[in-house]
Amino acid sequence: MTSTAAPLDVLLLPTWLVPVEPAGVVLKEHGLGIRDGRIAFIGPRAAALKLAASEVRELPGMLLSPGLINAHGHAAMSLFRGLADDLPLMTWLEKHIWPAEAKWVDEAFVRDGTDLAIAEQLKGGITCFSDMYFYPKVASDCVHNSGIRAQIAIPILDFPTPGAGSADEAIRQGVELFGDLKHHPRIKIAFGPHAPYTVSDDNLEKIRVIAEELDATIHMHVHETAFEVQQAVEKSGERPLARLGRLGLLGPRFQAVHMTQISEDDLALLVESNTSIIHCPESNLKLASGFCPVERLWQAGVNVAIGTDGAASNNDLDLLGETRTAAMLAKAVAGSATALDAHRALRMATLNGARAMGLESEIGSLEVGKAADMVAFDLSGLAQQPIYDPVSQLIYATGRDCVKHLWVAGKQLLDDRQLTRMDEPQLTATAIAWGQRISGHHE
Repeated sequence: MTSTAAPLDVLLLPTWLVPVEPAGVVLKEHGLGIRDGRIAFIGPRAAALKLAASEVRELPGMLLSPGLINAHGHAAMSLFRGLADDLPLMTWLEKHIWPAEAKWVDEAFVRDGTDLAIAEQLKGGITCFSDMYFYPKVASDCVHNSGIRAQIAIPILDFPTPGAGSADEAIRQGVELFGDLKHHPRIKIAFGPHAPYTVSDDNLEKIRVIAEELDATIHMHVHETAFEVQQAVEKSGERPLARLGRLGLLGPRFQAVHMTQISEDDLALLVESNTSIIHCPESNLKLASGFCPVERLWQAGVNVAIGTDGAASNNDLDLLGETRTAAMLAKAVAGSATALDAHRALRMATLNGARAMGLESEIGSLEVGKAADMVAFDLSGLAQQPIYDPVSQLIYATGRDCVKHLWVAGKQLLDDRQLTRMDEPQLTATAIAWGQRISGHHE
């Protein structure tokens, strides 16, 4: 708690304030003040009301929390939402998604699909997301214009992809974009080798060296299915995670996405290297890929964040719903009703995501000095009553339709459920037009 003589830009007065750090705390009748895009004050309502503020917002019946962080997704794939459902991962990828991408993905597709995803995420309480998709420069422009915060992971595969003729070209583009955006206040560039089965040792080695030089994060699908692990062991005698460890990629800057298959050796490697895991439960459930043992990882001290994956395999970008699924699934997988309680689930969707991206000093919790990225959930509705524990109610009884207001770096991007910078009817019409084009040609 702090205050200085300069007036606050805005003072928010919610019924509940959940800072996430310290863990498990719920502050009732407190205020939060924003100045110059940062949190400048947190304290009791009576003290807050004594401060000078250009704007005072009463938020009755609302819970103010850090903005949700979607730690894994493929934003532009929102235009493939529902295109090829109810199929196993490799069939889905090789027979449907990859051919559709080869046919449709260009700069216009990425721009329109990313804008659609950003709008959906803002309306769902997400203030920061990780994206791994083609034409990353286009996606970064969308992020810049919308006001949201993002990690853009440059996709790297051994074969040509839309916008990059080779792995070397993708890496070059990534280095260039990293240089162009290294001082951007809301965009962080990461390197995104697609998966162990699509990137060779040579290319992984190049990525490791460059990421170390730039102090950049690496974001990669790892151990998504039992088949992937089994195939690697049959081919080389080595599990994919062990291979990444041998190549020196694992570490606090490495984000391992999915990790549904974890042996004792894998767990030891994750703990020892301080690697983060990005858990995408609904995509894993829908593709029947397996279960990430979240409670086991949490108890071992591994940082676990949460992601929606792309809308082509989820089929929504609803991180609040994803967090609820994660909490339920963690209990079933661990065989324990105490696994991943509501407060830890919220931490997974906020501070753990920030930590995975190397942004924990900037976002992920409501603390004085951090960026003012936050969301107000309206808990005044019939379906949320009565309220004994507001965090429990948020995770287990609240949907993203309760997201009322949202701020990124102190700028309000959602006001009373309305987007302030994006044209929702136009985005909807553009998405419908893409759907008509694609369905007219999709066999």
